[in-house]
Amino acid sequence: MPRFDKYDGRVGGFRAILDVATVAGDVGKVWAVGLNASGRVVKGASTTGIVGVICPVRAMAAGEAIDVMTDGEIEDFTLQNGSAAAAATRYYGVAADGTYSTTNTGTRIGWTVEATRLIVRMSRGTNPST
Repeated sequence: MPRFDKYDGRVGGFRAILDVATVAGDVGKVWAVGLNASGRVVKGASTTGIVGVICPVRAMAAGEAIDVMTDGEIEDFTLQNGSAAAAATRYYGVAADGTYSTTNTGTRIGWTVEATRLIVRMSRGTNPST
């Protein structure tokens, strides 16, 4: 199951409130997220665009706080459908639903080293798309 590995909560992300509950199908998956007009975490871009990633470890209720990673590493990374990611590949967050794409059409999340290790780098000033 994917999990935050190298993560410093003081500088590698932020904590925000979930707008909607996570369901069992969300647990153990890495989602690209944004913030809505109320400053709450939602899958996809919403008001702010993609600002980070979440990886729920349990079903969570709307209104609970969750860590949003902007800079760190995720171990045991897989795509939301459970298929393996590709090694040495850039991944982009899809604005519509928070899934991932390898085409340069969304917000760059980061890249894989091994197929199962995602390096998240969103907090380095501008977020270049290439």
